[in-house]
This record gives sequence, structure tokens and C-alpha cells, in this order.
Amino acid sequence: MSDYRIQGEQGEYEVVIGLEVHAQVVSKAKLFSGAATAFGAEPNTQVSLVDAAMPGMLPVPNRECIRQAVRTGMAIEAKINKWSRFDRKNYFYADLPQGYQISQLYHPLVGEGEITVSPDEKNPDKTKTIGVERIHVEQDAGKLMHDQHPTKSYVDLNRSGVALMEIVSKPDMRSPAEAGAYIRKLRSILRYVGSCDGNMEEGSMRADVNVSVRKPGEEFGTRTETKNVNSVRFVMQVIEYEAQRQVEAIENGEAIVQETRLFDPNTGTTRTLRSKEDAHDYRYFPDPDLLPLELDDAFLEECRASLPELPDAKLKRYEDLGISAYNAAVLTAEVETAAWFDRLLATGAEAKDASNWVNSVLPGILNAKDVDFADPRNTPEASAEILAMVAKGEISKGQAKEVFDLYLDEGGSPADIVEKKGMKQTSDTGAIEAKVDEVLAANADKVAEFKAGKEALFGFFVGQTMKAMQGKANPQVVNEILKAKLSS
Repeated sequence: MSDYRIQGEQGEYEVVIGLEVHAQVVSKAKLFSGAATAFGAEPNTQVSLVDAAMPGMLPVPNRECIRQAVRTGMAIEAKINKWSRFDRKNYFYADLPQGYQISQLYHPLVGEGEITVSPDEKNPDKTKTIGVERIHVEQDAGKLMHDQHPTKSYVDLNRSGVALMEIVSKPDMRSPAEAGAYIRKLRSILRYVGSCDGNMEEGSMRADVNVSVRKPGEEFGTRTETKNVNSVRFVMQVIEYEAQRQVEAIENGEAIVQETRLFDPNTGTTRTLRSKEDAHDYRYFPDPDLLPLELDDAFLEECRASLPELPDAKLKRYEDLGISAYNAAVLTAEVETAAWFDRLLATGAEAKDASNWVNSVLPGILNAKDVDFADPRNTPEASAEILAMVAKGEISKGQAKEVFDLYLDEGGSPADIVEKKGMKQTSDTGAIEAKVDEVLAANADKVAEFKAGKEALFGFFVGQTMKAMQGKANPQVVNEILKAKLSS
């Protein structure tokens, strides 16, 4: 249970949060037409007669959109309804040509499921399960453009008819951190499945944030809904602001109004947009132009067989390899990183060392050189070559960073760089032991001090030996030989 509370003058308040996430389905065509769905096209260049609601045009469901929604439901262990139905949601808006939206209210494609999240990224073992009420499929509206003319708004229908999955959570979240973790985990699942690209900046994933407050243990309070929030950080800001605003209103004797609000990212505040409609306000009824969806077993089996290894399963596999829970969580958060890491493991790299390299070393070098992780130079094979040289004692962990840095600048093979730069260190115990003997003989007074209890001198002997070996001795071997010599 979350201990997040809003402290009011009349006591503590608990926040109750539910999220309705709209995720654009990855498909080359729209939900009911063959028009393209590419982002960034010129306005009104991806509009069919169906999307523009021309008279006599009939919708035809896109099988791929239905398939993607079913696969998403399966990924969260949700109930898949073999029989579902499309309904008309009637309302007027300038970018909704039909005057209604085709959606699913009474009989959604996907029923109840759940998502397990880790609200504290530094403590991934502490989890919470968030219920999912439903996933239904619906068409998106168009877009109003207010910046093209001083007194008029223009309409771009490129987005009209694009397939959306509306993923409705239960009101199970109790803090901004839990909501943020839920959005991140859901986005990760969608990207693993390939049903949505999760790009919140482009609007292909956005959230309606439902917030209410109550005294702990009391009945749910009246909720507000803040529409179309397009980043995890903004979702958390909406919750913080709305919860505080509602507590102050309640303590001032004001009633919380069920309404739709908008978030202003510049001020971090929300403002009233309109009163919140209920289902009867939209006059839902079954769409007369569309037959119910009936899914057969063969289709469902194909959907399930197409699912990849999902984040939770991959995380457990990594932990079973000896990778820490934190490192495993970082590696599995993004599907591209996990795929890259799997390629690294396929080379035979030791899992624990490889995870530390990918999570701790690579980001620092790449950031310092302003190189993106997806840069073609950053191959798992190059990292595997460096890690193999470290494992063999040919280079130290410190040299590994230097080698990778040089590799990004010069290309070629990390092994060739080590050879060309004369960086290969020796693990020849005979040669190292001879140098250790020389160092100890030349510093007999310090040896006596060490044996008398001045153990800090050990670093001095290591440094002198490395200097005598011109920095090419394996530090681990140097340490082992020195410990043996100084303890005798």
C-alpha cells in the first residue's frame, strides 16, 4: 500500500487514480478504411471517403488492428472476448466528420487483465499489481489547427479514423509514482508486443488522468478527468496538482465537480474544459453498419503464438543468470536495449559483467561523446570483444573504457586497437613476480612498516610494480603476488 498522502489542515487525504490510455495501433491502414497512417504527412493527404464521412461510405474493420488489440490483451493476461460489438458514440466536434465516433462501450474486445509495476525504480522487488478494466478499439478524431490563421481554425483529417486501443485501468493507483510506473510499464509492454510505438510526443500514446481524493478508508470522492496528457512526467504533475487543488477546495467548503480538465505544461496546472459527460449523454447504440466481431480459436492461437518474450519473463530470465534485480529492470525497460543485450549474451559474454558494462559503463562513454545508443558503431559484437579481453586479463576494466572510446573514434576492431596501441597487459606470473621482488628489495624499509601494521602501503607497492611493468601487468595478478609475498 502506498504511503503517499496530501496533508490538509483537517488531516491526511488519500489520492485515488485511474488512467485511460489511448494507444495508436501500429497498422499501415486505419481502423475502417485503407487510408495511410504515417505520422507527419501534409494535412488532409491521408483521408479516404470513409474518413471524411462522405454519404454512402461504409466502414470495413481492419483485421490487423483487431489482431494487435487481441495480442495486447493477451500480453496482460486479460480475458479476450470472442464476441464483441461496435457502438456509435454521438457528439459534435469540428474534427469529427461523422458526428459520432465508432467505439465499444457495452461489449469490448478485451476484458479484465492486470499489470504489475515497480513504483520505486531503485527497489524493483517491491511491486504492485494494477487492474485493467478493459481494452476497447475505437477510431480517432481529426485535429484542429489553431495556428494557421489569425481568426480561423483549420481541420486536418489525417488522424481521423486511425485505430486506437483505449486501455482503461481500475482506480487502483494511490500515488504519482504508481501512475508513472504504470504508464512506463504499459508503454514497455506495447512496444515489446509491437502493437503501439509508445511515442507520447507524437501523440500515439496519451492518457486521460482521473483523480479524486478521500480520507483514508472512506468512500471514493468525486473525480475529475484531465484529457490528453502526453508524457509520464506530466501525468505525475497532473496528479500532484489536482490532488492538492481538490483537498484545498474540500477544506474551503467547496464541492468537487465531475468535469473534464486540461493540463498546462507551462504552469503545471489544470483548468476546466467542460462538465464531464456520462454514457447516456452520448446516446450510445450499436453501429448498424458493422456486424459484431466473432473471433475463432485459430485466430486466437495465431495471436498468442506471435507474442514475443515479454518484459516480466525476460527480467526473470536475466535474474536467473545472476543479474541483479535493478540491472535486469533497467535492461528490460526498453525493447531495443533488451534486444541489444540478448545479442551480447549470444556471443558468450558473462551475464553479470555484461549487464554492468551496458548499464554503467556504456552510457557514460556514449553520453560524453554525444553518441546515441542506437548508433551503428555501438554494436554488441564490439562490446563482446572488449569484455572477452577483460575476462582473459589482456586489458583491465579501466583500459576497456579507453579501448571503447578509441573504437568509436577510429572504428575497426577493438582487438586491433589494443594491439596497435600496445595496451595488452601481461598475466605472466614469472615476469610479474620478478618485478615484485625488485620493488620489495628496493623498499625494504616500507616492507618493514607494512608488516608492522601500516597496511595503507599496499597501494604503494602495487603502484611501484605497475610502474616497473610500464602499466602492462594484470592488476589482479599483481595484487595476488604481492599479498603472498608480504604475508610470508
